Amino acid sequence: MTTTSDTPPRVDWPRISSLVAGQAAVQGGSYALLIAMSWTAVQLGGSGAVTLVTLAATLPRVLTLLFGGALTDVLGPRALLLPATGARVAVLAVGALVTMTTDTLWPLVAVALVEGTLLGLTGSASGVLLPRLAPEDQLGRANSLFSMVLRLAPIAGTPLGAWLVTVGELPAAMTVAAVCCAIWLLCAAHVTHGMARPEPVPGGPSLLRRSGDGFRLLASHPRLRWMFIACFCIDVAFLWPAEVGLPMRAHAEGWGVGAVALVLSAFSAGALASAAVGAALAHRIPAPAKLVVTGFGLAGGMAAMALVPSPAVLAGTACAVGLCSGLNGPALVTAYQQAVPQGRMGVAMSTFTLSGIGAAPLSLALFSTVSTQLGPTRTWLVCAGLVALSPIAVVLAFRSAEAPAEAPAEVPAGVPAEAPAMASAEAPRSDRTRTAPEPTATSV
Repeated sequence: MTTTSDTPPRVDWPRISSLVAGQAAVQGGSYALLIAMSWTAVQLGGSGAVTLVTLAATLPRVLTLLFGGALTDVLGPRALLLPATGARVAVLAVGALVTMTTDTLWPLVAVALVEGTLLGLTGSASGVLLPRLAPEDQLGRANSLFSMVLRLAPIAGTPLGAWLVTVGELPAAMTVAAVCCAIWLLCAAHVTHGMARPEPVPGGPSLLRRSGDGFRLLASHPRLRWMFIACFCIDVAFLWPAEVGLPMRAHAEGWGVGAVALVLSAFSAGALASAAVGAALAHRIPAPAKLVVTGFGLAGGMAAMALVPSPAVLAGTACAVGLCSGLNGPALVTAYQQAVPQGRMGVAMSTFTLSGIGAAPLSLALFSTVSTQLGPTRTWLVCAGLVALSPIAVVLAFRSAEAPAEAPAEVPAGVPAEAPAMASAEAPRSDRTRTAPEPTATSV
């Protein structure tokens, strides 16, 4: 997308549509594969097999994520996305053929290892695309549209995976995932067409040093740091109530597993509805007001969920929390992206993605321990209190000085000159609605 100094920057909706369509396909396929691989691993070796496959996918993804961000800044998103996505298609296709002929665990572990590595390399490359396609004043709408894909993917992909397991077992799910990944490859080729590779800077720092730039950004830029903290508070606080606290309460109250499904569905419906509203109106609502109001709404809603007396009221409250979440998540992502200095989006998004991946085990370990002392209800309220820190961090972020427009001297690579508004957007995104991360086939 190019502009002149006399032409206002415009949203590249055709490419954004390709990005959304491609991610809808690949994420739906990934959720289908998630269910199929998890079920197959349980059948082959029980919980130990699931743990092994999960570690095989998670550890290489974490290790390669930071390098992926540095490589994105050096090579550009196209040079990283297309080869790595093509490799994912090949791996899934080969995995489908292998699993047709063997009923052992090793193909699942091998696919998880390679998939995790490739997702780590490409996560940041996917995350830098929206700021290149939308000017700063429209970035919130674009992120809201993208978050709708993240809401719909598990709704469509999870039952698809369960059905594929019944009709064709794991090979069928891997085949569908490979086809969905191929669709994303075609869409990514269209989205990144014409995106030039950044000019190299002679004598720049090593890749190892560049991989730590995301953490150095957080240390040196107050606004970026506070936005990161605001996102992390929500990421950490949401997981335990949804995955542990809710089932525990439903069991203790005798509501049954149907109540858990009802509450989670109500939350997803609310988040999907508000994400749709955000896609149309996000640019008309001031970001600080939106983030503060929805942040405190999330905290209050979560506290109410711990105390309401019936599953019906709990589902209604969850829907209200989802409404706040669908506006808050994309707005947090947009504010984070806009705080990143030019030329550093890759490393910044790799650190941001890493926070989401790291929040899951931290939340489960921390609050599961706390719940043994305080009980589920009080622990749930503690989580709500942690969410309340997010809007406070937002206020501190917007009161902090913005990051310098010019990147520090150690930046490894420049970026092509673009339109003024485009540069400011380049100059980032669970709750888990950020753009970069994709579900791995083993994130159980």
